[in-house]
Amino acid sequence: MSTVEEPVRVGLVGAGHWAEVMHGPTLAAGPETTLVGVWARRAEAAASLATRLGTSAAPSFEALLDRCEAVAFAVPPDIQADLAVQAAEAGRALLLEKPVALTVADAERVAKAVRENGVVSQLVLTKRYHPATRAFLAAAASFPAIGARSRYLHGGFLAGPFATGWRLDHGALYDLGPHLLDLVEAALGPIEAIDRRGSTWLELACRHRGGAISQLSLSGMVGGLTGSRAGVELYGPTGALEIDFATVDHAECWPVLRAEFAHAVRTGTSHPLDADHGVHLQQLLASC
Repeated sequence: MSTVEEPVRVGLVGAGHWAEVMHGPTLAAGPETTLVGVWARRAEAAASLATRLGTSAAPSFEALLDRCEAVAFAVPPDIQADLAVQAAEAGRALLLEKPVALTVADAERVAKAVRENGVVSQLVLTKRYHPATRAFLAAAASFPAIGARSRYLHGGFLAGPFATGWRLDHGALYDLGPHLLDLVEAALGPIEAIDRRGSTWLELACRHRGGAISQLSLSGMVGGLTGSRAGVELYGPTGALEIDFATVDHAECWPVLRAEFAHAVRTGTSHPLDADHGVHLQQLLASC
């Protein structure tokens, strides 16, 4: 990938935990991007985060759009959907969190705005940017899998910064589900049917084109864990192929994410993990 000579001017929407520990530091670090402002509904939080990141708070979302050429979102999905449409209509590239929205209709509104305004979009599907994940998926392309087991388990919904309203309302399916659904599709091919069981502990059985079956276990209500238990295991006649995300350093994802977003903006070419992919994942969520 060629070096981006001029940093992409990015505005950050949101001042919560994920904006503080990931979006903000990643975009401010550069060199491919420069953080030109922060806006959040809580003005004091936006000002505090902006100061720590060496930038300034914008007095309004519209003022943030005036400063930037791309917008990164670290807000709940329903808020993201409305603001992302407005940003796309203003001609700004979009760095979107998952899920894109809470409904298929709202996700489609975002994707439509992206297409109609010719802007770049990219999803923050964290694990897809790790070199270990990419090596796993490259190996999976020639692995004769007949089935898979995957899991994403933690206690983040019990207390702490991730025990937020939309996560508690919509559960692990909408917060953790996009990660695993995306990964098992990337490894095994398109999902044609999903059977769901449970809620606090959620089990999804997916049938993929070609006949492979994947089993997904999801919960944000498992106490006593240090970190999370997350990974994908493929099984077939030749053996097993797996990735365990507890053994990888997720900080390695952020420079890749930043560089690829900046490259997409500068070349005007949306990332493969774009708003349309977000709509596809939203449709899978709705089918559950």
